[in-house]
Amino acid sequence: MTNDGSRREFFRGLFGTAVTASMAQSVLAQRSSGEGIPTARLGRTNEQVSIICLGGWHIGAVEDKKEAHRIMHRAIDEGVNFFDNAWDYHDGGSEEVMGDALAADGYRKKVFLMTKNCERDYAGSKRNLEESLRRLKTDYIDLWQFHENNYDNDPDWVFEKGGMKAALEARKEGKVRYIGFTGHKDPRIHLKMLAKPFDWDTAQMPINIMDAHFRSFQKEVVPVCLNKNVGVIGMKSLGGSPTSPQGRIPTETNITAEQCIRYALSLPISSLCVGIRSMKDLEQDVAIARGFKALSDSDKEQLIQMAAAEGGDGRHEMFKSTIHFDGPHHRLQHGFALDA
Repeated sequence: MTNDGSRREFFRGLFGTAVTASMAQSVLAQRSSGEGIPTARLGRTNEQVSIICLGGWHIGAVEDKKEAHRIMHRAIDEGVNFFDNAWDYHDGGSEEVMGDALAADGYRKKVFLMTKNCERDYAGSKRNLEESLRRLKTDYIDLWQFHENNYDNDPDWVFEKGGMKAALEARKEGKVRYIGFTGHKDPRIHLKMLAKPFDWDTAQMPINIMDAHFRSFQKEVVPVCLNKNVGVIGMKSLGGSPTSPQGRIPTETNITAEQCIRYALSLPISSLCVGIRSMKDLEQDVAIARGFKALSDSDKEQLIQMAAAEGGDGRHEMFKSTIHFDGPHHRLQHGFALDA
């Protein structure tokens, strides 16, 4: 089943209503087509971003910084125009290496640059932004997201402590163009953020095969984003693992990395953040993205069924049920010991 009608039926089963299913299909239909890497509209914005986004944490983990520069330049030349980062990645090292790469040969003008604010208060948020701008060697951030909303009180803190005030000021000053948020712990926290009195431009969340069965962002949060015209940025398509570059799902199951990525890209997301640590990683991800066509309903259903036996208990998505995937800055922010 590959026609639009059948895909609407798949999304109706996933999201529960025909209206939301139609919105989901519309998001996929709006992607550019051709032989290169497709682009998609980023939510309520008119920005067109590549359907894969180069992850900032992983590029900061490349030991040879000159090689990291080559990877980023090659990614842009191949059509990847969306770059991810965060203030706390490798203690600022990720932003610094990315800033150096983008400062060369006009590459900054070729990318939609996202980084993340790790503070919740006004003064800390302003400090984060200025440090990110300096490290990234740029006058403005295209998308600034409140990072790791993983604790139930994070949404309240962002508004009550002044973080949102700082973001709005930065947008007015032209230092930030769009504002979003991220998190990987629980769909309830995302829904709390989406219910706040602010029109979010983006929301970043785990999007993977196992997620369909456990604390599901794709079932609970994506429909709300579609209805609010919030751009969905996927992450952790391989399950995320600091010890396995290949990802927890491909390492521990018979589902391949390519199947994981193709499934995520077949959902109504604007872009999928992928971890790239080598030129080989880049070539593999570019090959998947180039000329991408969404999986048929039967293929998506087959993958969901393959994940059903082990997906329901969260064993392959430990970032949702443990503190061990939470960044050290955010653990300390909430009073947790780093060895907790």
